Amino acid sequence: MFLSVFDLFKIGIGPSSSHTMGPMVAAERFLREIAEGEWPRPAGAKIARLAVSLHGSLAFTGIGHATDRAVILGLQGLTPLTVDPDAADAVLERIRRTRLLSPPGHGEYDFDPDSDLVLDRKTPLPGHANGMAFNAFDAEDRLLLRRLYYSIGGGFVVSEEELQARKETKGPAVDRNVPYPFANAGEMLAQAGSSGLSIAEMKRANELYYCSGEDLDAGLDRIWQAMLGCIERGLTQEGILPGGLNIRRRASGLHKKLEEEWRSNRPNPLAANDWLSVYAMAVNEENAAGGRVVTAPTNGAAGVVPAVLRYWQRFHPDADAKGVHDFLLTAAAIGGIIKHNASISGAEVGCQGEVGSASAMAAAGLAAVMGGTPEQVENAAEIALEHHLGMTCDPVAGLVQVPCIERNALGAVKAVTAASLAVKGDGKHFVSLDAAVETMRQTGLDMNERYKETSLGGLAVNVVEC
Repeated sequence: MFLSVFDLFKIGIGPSSSHTMGPMVAAERFLREIAEGEWPRPAGAKIARLAVSLHGSLAFTGIGHATDRAVILGLQGLTPLTVDPDAADAVLERIRRTRLLSPPGHGEYDFDPDSDLVLDRKTPLPGHANGMAFNAFDAEDRLLLRRLYYSIGGGFVVSEEELQARKETKGPAVDRNVPYPFANAGEMLAQAGSSGLSIAEMKRANELYYCSGEDLDAGLDRIWQAMLGCIERGLTQEGILPGGLNIRRRASGLHKKLEEEWRSNRPNPLAANDWLSVYAMAVNEENAAGGRVVTAPTNGAAGVVPAVLRYWQRFHPDADAKGVHDFLLTAAAIGGIIKHNASISGAEVGCQGEVGSASAMAAAGLAAVMGGTPEQVENAAEIALEHHLGMTCDPVAGLVQVPCIERNALGAVKAVTAASLAVKGDGKHFVSLDAAVETMRQTGLDMNERYKETSLGGLAVNVVEC
């Protein structure tokens, strides 16, 4: 399996990659299975009604994460990349009114959101905490097709069969056909040592095995422009975020104050941290509002990488377009290692797998564009990840708002600190990135389910909802 930079960085919508984007992708996959799949089709049978049940974390926090909306939009044939966030409400209102789905290339299907979309909090599916069951019935209510899908973090979706195949594969899958294959940080550093290349150069060479240089550069530019667009929109929007917590957007107001301070030339020793924070908060406020974001590696952690990269552009005079590409390629290499050997899913390992992974990716990217050696880059990623170990995922009311928005700001600050520490050293350090990743995996296995995106523990039960 080859995990591309475009697998880690995917353009989609908020508020969650695993709870919004993943279920939308799963719904679209089910539509393709209906139309193209090899399943027994009884003579004369015709699908008349669709139904879906959400399980585990998707059931507990599905409403707050807009999972219900995502499933309906996906069954209408929309994808995270094609859906217009501003038009989604009208589409959903029509489906609720008519109780009909009409995806392109299909006929009409009966679908009553009130009865055909069930949040089953009592029956977890065995494969993963984010399980979904899609069912298709004929006019006599006979089940014709049933498929289970799991949203495993970062917008990645696997079927029941695909998940089982993953579990039967010993060790993390790695594509040995690419020029510089590596399944973990140790192998990555060994490849860098023998080749004399940077991590970004190796990652680029691996990407070019599957696409042209023009397509790779255009794709990286597209990802960065989407990240920048999200920052800029988040810095201009005001008002109350949806969901009922009455959380007010703060990025716009903070940005205005920072701009005034910047123009006045007043000294501010915390300026870099302030800008980092406002960039990250802008992204995650957009995510919380269901806007267009880029998984980095997830929606819940989408603000860290863009904030650090935008900070580098603003505060480092040698920032250039090639540096943006190197940053993203390096970050993707680290994100791929974490995903292969542990998890980037909050429902699986807590927020250490989301903001922790994002901080490690951003720290590595920043260390790389600051001139760090492969050893210093690996050290930066390890420092950032180590100091997120054990972090729980406990969103209040199941919304990706508290503590998620501020948590991204602090993840960005930690990433910059980690990169700075690493590039000032010689790359030698006591704890390896591989050890930190394995510790995160073990900690996630030991973590109580209440602290893994179920909103049944932590801040989610100790903060009075307003």
